[in-house]
Amino acid sequence: MGDDPVATGDHDVVRQLREALDSRVVIEQAKGMIAVQRMLPVAAAFEQLRTEARRRRVSIHVVAAEVVQAHESPSGPGLIVRQGWE
Repeated sequence: MGDDPVATGDHDVVRQLREALDSRVVIEQAKGMIAVQRMLPVAAAFEQLRTEARRRRVSIHVVAAEVVQAHESPSGPGLIVRQGWE
């Protein structure tokens, strides 16, 4: 039973879907934080995330996670301004 490729494939799909959902949640949180901090529409906040990710050649998730972490840190929000985002 443990060698069933379909069952193994199902586990992989479930894992991938969970990772994608987790990544999306972080991106949505970061978009909201940027939108509030910079008084922007959410679409513009996403564009800033995307632009910064491209500039640094990292995934949007990496940049979003940094934004969320900065907002949760004791020093508070400010990552976006400190990084010199547009």
